Amino acid sequence: MPPMATSASVLTLPRLSISPTMPPRASPTTTMMRRTRPLRAACAYTLQEGQSRRSHRLPCGLDLEVIAQQPPSPPSTPGRSERPPLVFVHGSFHAAWCWAERWLPFFSRAGYPCFALSLRAQGESSIPSDTVAGTLETHTGDIADFIRKEVPVPPILIGHSFGGLIVQQYMSCLQGSEPLHPKLSGAVLVCSVPPSGNSGLVWRYLLTKPIAAIKVKLNYNLSFSFEFYHSAI
Repeated sequence: MPPMATSASVLTLPRLSISPTMPPRASPTTTMMRRTRPLRAACAYTLQEGQSRRSHRLPCGLDLEVIAQQPPSPPSTPGRSERPPLVFVHGSFHAAWCWAERWLPFFSRAGYPCFALSLRAQGESSIPSDTVAGTLETHTGDIADFIRKEVPVPPILIGHSFGGLIVQQYMSCLQGSEPLHPKLSGAVLVCSVPPSGNSGLVWRYLLTKPIAAIKVKLNYNLSFSFEFYHSAI
């Protein structure tokens, strides 16, 4: 039987490099130079015929992406020119592009001037430096600023999912003798989040379909991380 090692015995192992190969980190000066202008989300979408993309500058200095589509020709029927503009507000993990494929062409052909907005940090809009991209109040204020400056007549505000909750917040600001935001011709809620929020729906989904809920959550996280990474480099 071999003798046991004493306390003075030393076991020498080869030194291994465990540091992964990493790209050189940007210096603080380089980082500050990159942040002199607001970051933009990266979500390229090929516009269809008759559509245009531009940025609306907010008072805070951030830009909102706007995809617009006007009616193809002057109205040929009486009264058609009086149709109000439509302003579309997307839901979570979407942007203006979600309206561009079907909704904008359909309603513009019907004679409605159409505008689809991308909320802060979505689509090709600017990314705020704050931890949270925006609140109901800031999103509502952004939409109001766009309507006030770029829509000449009261529009119809259309919101899907979380965008519907923003539309409800906007409508609540129109109450009283001195409304906080420009008036609307109407409002449309498409599968909207209720005023109480969607926590009840989320919990029911988690309890009844946990595997599907986890897949949805992971997909959203990966999609957002990929988009944010490409906007930051």
